[in-house]
Amino acid sequence: MADKNQEIGGIHFPFPFTPYSIQKDFMAVLYQVLEDGKIGIFESPTGTGKSLSLICGALSWLRDFEQKKRQEEAHLLKTETAPSSDGKDQPPFISSSHQETPDTLRPTGEPDWVTQFVQKKEERDLVDRLKKEQIRRKKREERLQQLRHNTQLKYAAKRERQEEEETERLLRLSRDILAAGTEAEPLEQLASGEEELVLSEYESDEEKGAPNGLDEDEDDLEEEHVTKIYYCSRTHSQLAQFVHEVQKSPFGKDTRLVSLGSRQNLCVNQDVKNLGSVQLINDRCMELQRSRHESKSRAEDQEPKRRRQASRAACPFYGHRHLQLFQDQVLLEVKDIEQLVALGKEAGACPYYGSRFAIPAAQVVVLPYQMLLHTATRQAAGIRLQGQVVIIDEAHNLIDTITGIHSTEVSGSQLCQAHSQLLQYMERYRKRLKAKNLMYIKQILYLLEKFVTVLGGNIKQNPNTQSLSQTGTELKTINDFLFQSQIDNINLFKVRRYCEKSMVSRKLFGFTERYGAVLAPPREQPRLAGFQRFLQSLQPGVTETPTAPVEEGEARVPRPASPLMHIEGFLEALTTANQDGRVMLSRQGSLSQSSLKFLLLNPAVPFAQVVKECRAVIIAGGTMQPVSDFREQLLACAGVEAERLVEFSCGHVIPPDNILPLVLCSGPSNQQLEFTYLKRELPQMMDETGRILCNLCNVVPGGVICFFPSYEYLRQVHAHWDKSGLLARLAVRKKIFQEPKRANQVEQVLTEYSRCIQVRAGTQALGPDLWGWRLKTFEWRPSFGLFLQCRGQVGGMVTGALLLSVVGGKMSEGINFSDDLGRCVVMVGLPYPNIKSPELQEKMAYLDQTLPRTPGQAPPGKALVENLCMKAVNQSIGRAIRHQKDFASIVLLDQRYTRPPILAKLPAWIRDRVEVKATFGPAFAALRKFHHEKSGLS
Repeated sequence: MADKNQEIGGIHFPFPFTPYSIQKDFMAVLYQVLEDGKIGIFESPTGTGKSLSLICGALSWLRDFEQKKRQEEAHLLKTETAPSSDGKDQPPFISSSHQETPDTLRPTGEPDWVTQFVQKKEERDLVDRLKKEQIRRKKREERLQQLRHNTQLKYAAKRERQEEEETERLLRLSRDILAAGTEAEPLEQLASGEEELVLSEYESDEEKGAPNGLDEDEDDLEEEHVTKIYYCSRTHSQLAQFVHEVQKSPFGKDTRLVSLGSRQNLCVNQDVKNLGSVQLINDRCMELQRSRHESKSRAEDQEPKRRRQASRAACPFYGHRHLQLFQDQVLLEVKDIEQLVALGKEAGACPYYGSRFAIPAAQVVVLPYQMLLHTATRQAAGIRLQGQVVIIDEAHNLIDTITGIHSTEVSGSQLCQAHSQLLQYMERYRKRLKAKNLMYIKQILYLLEKFVTVLGGNIKQNPNTQSLSQTGTELKTINDFLFQSQIDNINLFKVRRYCEKSMVSRKLFGFTERYGAVLAPPREQPRLAGFQRFLQSLQPGVTETPTAPVEEGEARVPRPASPLMHIEGFLEALTTANQDGRVMLSRQGSLSQSSLKFLLLNPAVPFAQVVKECRAVIIAGGTMQPVSDFREQLLACAGVEAERLVEFSCGHVIPPDNILPLVLCSGPSNQQLEFTYLKRELPQMMDETGRILCNLCNVVPGGVICFFPSYEYLRQVHAHWDKSGLLARLAVRKKIFQEPKRANQVEQVLTEYSRCIQVRAGTQALGPDLWGWRLKTFEWRPSFGLFLQCRGQVGGMVTGALLLSVVGGKMSEGINFSDDLGRCVVMVGLPYPNIKSPELQEKMAYLDQTLPRTPGQAPPGKALVENLCMKAVNQSIGRAIRHQKDFASIVLLDQRYTRPPILAKLPAWIRDRVEVKATFGPAFAALRKFHHEKSGLS
């Protein structure tokens, strides 16, 4: 369809078709929020074109912003060439409003002529910077223009890489020939390749400046960061869907977009990719980069013995020329992750680093929001948020995500394993390590020992065989934990910085990985062999079944990463402010099963930096209710003032009569529906739930999705129905599917479920009488508690499928049950979180202490529990109704849904249409009529 240029409030919004009215409102409000530099919470139900509204609204603003900026730059450069003595032509870039007389003294005692001199210098510096940026921009535009008109350039990097590989092969052959004629050094040396495991001399930040991570030939890969939009979502599939929407939009051909991902998703080095484990891939990639950066210094080393050591390999996909061409091709046209990988293989360039080098010149950067919300990850990726726009989509679980990213847990087994590895490392390389390295290693060893002691264990004994005298869970403030562990005298900030700069965990990981191949002196062999046996005894598989033999397939499973890498995250968490986190000590039967866990209580702390640096932040989602969590827990605590916050919520595009939301208070046998923890496991409650589903399956065509509060309750109900015969009765009308616990089985279940629905939809063409859905073919049988069909029933004919799912499980988010896949969504009870959870109790207590209590409303802690429950409900029921012509019924099985605080937390487009049914008869009649009319049956 041809693009249509919509003008809303004097602003032109290119759009691929005539937008809905709610899309026009969405884009207009979004544009104004970005223009004013505010924080926006946007709610637009799934199926209303939210992604397209975000794309066209945000990129329209960016288009206008760039145009105004170019005009201001041109004006500034023009006035610089023809300066004005009275300053009347001063451009808006310079914010100077000095009105003093020439003899006026500044607060520092400087006369005004000094201030004017400094101001003029700042203006000249700004002009110089703009000129340099213009040159860079022109060069980039010229390169992109050449690529558009010369397809042969796209294969240049591949040819260059092949030539470089051949040259490197010849050089390597020459070195081998020379090395063969060289006598061995008489002095004792480490095994080949083992020297790289020894820590380099460490200098703290006070002793040296921060090193620059780029080589000289990489400097021109760095550009000034243009104003851009960072778009982040929860999963790579959601990001890919957004990229495809951009490609189809009117901005698809002119937008410089780059997609960021993990090494696991982007690596094209097959040797590294085959390692499998995310951590192993990251570690190997870092090793290859260090090999490359150290190759120059190694070649210039004056010691002959070091020159004769075997050189480490560098990644063949990481080269300046390859990355330069790859960067240009990324900016040339919009590509998703899969297309980046294909381009990297074709061009012989690394997509992981190439996409990062393209960030400065990109207009849109697409990335998982874990990458944006974690400070260290954000900095490592080269993301600069100062003055930029951030859009966080699918943000309904943003608070939980921030909390999860910054919470970490270490087990007693990991602590013991890290201590043993590091101790053996120190003993082996003690004579080669500098004093400062030894000092920090001893501090880390001390910390690990104290962590084991506070759990009640002994660092010198095997954690699998240590039984703890005291069991249970204990929560401590950070300071109390430090005092109890007797580590309050250790500067954790310096230890953390040492771990980061020295990369001791990566050295240790390399040490343990190549341990069996180390050619140690004979006297060290028994000690090292014992260490290897001890490490094997700490492996997870051996921990769970120490007497079971190792299976053949287990040898092919990638080894776990160094436990010290995991512990570094825990050390970093301990530097959090005392009031913002807690440490949970979980003491189980043995030390290996016990753990230390850091809980972040205030997610606003890491989010505050994002809000502070960005020009504007957009938090968007299909179901953002209840919004109070974002306002109070996240934004207000992050320092966002009320006047900077804008909220936008729109209804759905479906007609009002395309949805039927019902609250059912009792079942067919008049059993009151209240699925509390005490009542929901009663046989009569499970029987009533089954009878309700039997009736619904008789009148609902296509697919029915029924959500249960937990996997355990679903298992209990399924077993009870199987025993009572209700399951067989359900199977007469619907083929029954159950959500699997394993993620790798979800796709198969969904495929079978969809296939069953499609078969049913094709058979429906035979006519309505085949399905027996005439209004007068049902009569009430109180003895059975069922509406039984009297006429027109086709024996054994299945009319679709029933999917038994779990709230918060794999089917409750990101799955599209449109049309016949989801004609009815059933919610069994209210999925309240476990109120006895120590983490939840601590979070509730924290909110009660820190947030003000609003008169007439529940305390913040209790409100948190209700909000967590209703967010899960809203996500689940949002699986249906996915487009304008879709229709579905929503059945909420619990009389507690009638409470005003609960109803108020439903999305407005559902809440306004909810019908409360005290008894089952009227509810069934309404459902039968709704699906009869919508299915077009006579």
